[in-house]
Amino acid sequence: MHILNSDLLLGTYMVTDARNRPLRDLRISLTDRCNMRCRYCMPREHFNNHQFLDKQEILSYEELNLIVESLVPLGLTKVRLTGGEPLLRRDVCSFIAMLPKELDIAMTTNGILLEKYASQLANSGLSRVTVSLDALDTETFQAMGDTNATPETVLRGIEAARMAGLKVKVNTVIRAGYNEHSVEKIAERFLGSDVIVRYIEFMDVGETNSWNDQEVITGDMMRKMLENLVPVSPNHRGEVANRYLRGTQELGFIESVSKPFCGDCNRARISADGSMYTCLFASKGNDLKSLLRMGATKEHISEAVRSIWSKRDDAYSQNRGENETQKIEMSFIGG
Repeated sequence: MHILNSDLLLGTYMVTDARNRPLRDLRISLTDRCNMRCRYCMPREHFNNHQFLDKQEILSYEELNLIVESLVPLGLTKVRLTGGEPLLRRDVCSFIAMLPKELDIAMTTNGILLEKYASQLANSGLSRVTVSLDALDTETFQAMGDTNATPETVLRGIEAARMAGLKVKVNTVIRAGYNEHSVEKIAERFLGSDVIVRYIEFMDVGETNSWNDQEVITGDMMRKMLENLVPVSPNHRGEVANRYLRGTQELGFIESVSKPFCGDCNRARISADGSMYTCLFASKGNDLKSLLRMGATKEHISEAVRSIWSKRDDAYSQNRGENETQKIEMSFIGG
């Protein structure tokens, strides 16, 4: 795989794992709460009576920022804010403004509140936003998201983000029997705009989304629904999407099931309650909150993370079906 010259050589990173993968990208779950109940992430029947985290259980913005600052010397270059739904967390813009200015700061959101906050997010230092949008027709959108919200609300949020100067990607999870038609419809909707579309295979994240491989529409199957696709090189090492151009439109396919990308995965995840996870499909995390609340310095956190990451050997998607244990829910650690 060709890597662009802008990507740093592996040897320049300050920490690598057991498979020689650097720590470059940090996903931070700001909350475990969400205002949708997407069937593939947070199905209502499992979360109606769920005990969500209390305020004191969640890391403060100051604690989260200390973790981020601790990881910069280890090679961190990107931070993505996730949830749950990150825009449900109060004063999120104040946290964005705290973060080190040399980092690329992004957010993943369902877009329901994006129109309200887009300008504030841009002004606080956010550079990019990824918006989940699984369908353009109200019936499918509401069925997949188990919500009374409408796709028009999300589309207004996307336009507000663009007008505020944020770079926008759209994530569309494709699930057989639900929204195959969205492959072509979503591409057509954003044709001629600067919005990048990413299609995602239905993944077996967590234990509650009723995953089975018969409901997976693979990237190859999706590409057959589209025309005139030209493959292009990744933007950087560890990019998870297989990128294509259709004219001037960029489309990408995240193919964790059919084309695992574990070999280049450089992401760590921090849950809202302060545990570090080294894989989206992990069964348990590493407690950083206790260290923080015992007065740990940046140097202490940095060394703790160095120790955790250097032992990392995760490759779930490459070894799917082998020695499986109960997985953490995606709504808890973000996508």
